[in-house]
Amino acid sequence: MASTCCVNSPMNVKANSLSPSCSTKPKHILATHLSFASNNASFSLNLHENPRFQKTRSPKVVNFQVVASSAKTKPLKIMISGAPASGKGTQCELITKKYGLVHIAAGDLLRAEIASGSENGKRAKEYMEKGQLVPDEIVVMMVKERLSQPDSLEKGWLLDGYPRSSSQATALKKFGFQPDLFILLEVSEDILVERVVGRRLDPVTGKIYHLKYSPPETEEIAARLTQRFDDTEEKVKLRLRTHHQNVEAVLSMYENITIKVNGNVAKEDVFIQIDNALTKLLEQKKTALAA
Repeated sequence: MASTCCVNSPMNVKANSLSPSCSTKPKHILATHLSFASNNASFSLNLHENPRFQKTRSPKVVNFQVVASSAKTKPLKIMISGAPASGKGTQCELITKKYGLVHIAAGDLLRAEIASGSENGKRAKEYMEKGQLVPDEIVVMMVKERLSQPDSLEKGWLLDGYPRSSSQATALKKFGFQPDLFILLEVSEDILVERVVGRRLDPVTGKIYHLKYSPPETEEIAARLTQRFDDTEEKVKLRLRTHHQNVEAVLSMYENITIKVNGNVAKEDVFIQIDNALTKLLEQKKTALAA
């Protein structure tokens, strides 16, 4: 019988730092708006903004050696999901750093395909220029092709924030892509709202600050900070409702391989939970290989 494993931190620590996404360095981004959708879910991303900006400082984690699957052990295949401001980007960075997995995010793939002028990118751009959502089949093909690349097959992969609907999960399964583990970051709504509403962007450097958790270094920087138009309490709650609906649809596909991680605690403690689960998974793979 399928069951869901809940992993909770042994420490009851209140979140004391902003859980950012991935990178601080601004990158050249196409000046347009990006969207894609499926039967049950849609994805929208402003290409003026690079989600990789959502990092305020390097995660404070004790140095560790990279842990990768051995040559004989099948590489890890991981999916991770979390609401906006859940700290998913930070955890993706920590996971890839320790386990050497290939980090794959659908939004990044879509931007890259458009920038490269690939066939999928051209098709996606046509829809976007008409103000329409990019069909799910195009995005699924992009994800499929990236998962099929030699580095993903050799090192294993970490699929970030995708699939977003049961139809997307079904399509990946038909292509033969089934994760070993589905990680769901669970953070209470009041903490998520506080994290989002307090976020500010430095338009000069692209760096993300937080008025409470990571304030600007100088008054000069503070004076020029801006807030995203949708970083309001009303709009973030709407985004959270959409996220929860999408997750519920996907969880039914991965119920027996899902771990729910307590994301209310400090990012170091969140990673301890994930690290324990991945370490156990690797041990199970090695045991199965030896049997």
